[in-house]
Amino acid sequence: MARSRNHRKQMAEINVVPYIDVMLVLLIIFMITAPLLTQGVSVDLPQADAEPLPQNLPAPLVASVDLEGNFYLDIGEDNDQPLDYDTLVNRVAAVLRYKPRTPVMVKGDQGVDYGRVVILMSLLQRAGAPSIGLITEPVPVAASN
Repeated sequence: MARSRNHRKQMAEINVVPYIDVMLVLLIIFMITAPLLTQGVSVDLPQADAEPLPQNLPAPLVASVDLEGNFYLDIGEDNDQPLDYDTLVNRVAAVLRYKPRTPVMVKGDQGVDYGRVVILMSLLQRAGAPSIGLITEPVPVAASN
């Protein structure tokens, strides 16, 4: 009996093309959804010439009031849903109990009644916020000629 010398060896290579395709699809999905993940409520902030916050502070807790006078917090699952007074106070108090050094900031629409901003600030103080900052848009720098 003659033995055939044409033995085929099995290849031990992995076809990586499907993995590359999956990675490209995931990359595209993340590129599309990342800009949509910005949290918060759309508020037309007033412009002011103010100093920016130092970068070494922890992330602030932001309470917002929109043009209709609704209150929002940038925490929780439904941060785009308006909150009633008690829910707002309870959530802020819980955050401040867990992280007492968390800065508390107010983001108020420039067209909202000033009284709504004052109510929001008093609710935040009732929740235990020792100090409250106001968020503004920077004044645009005039183009020099």
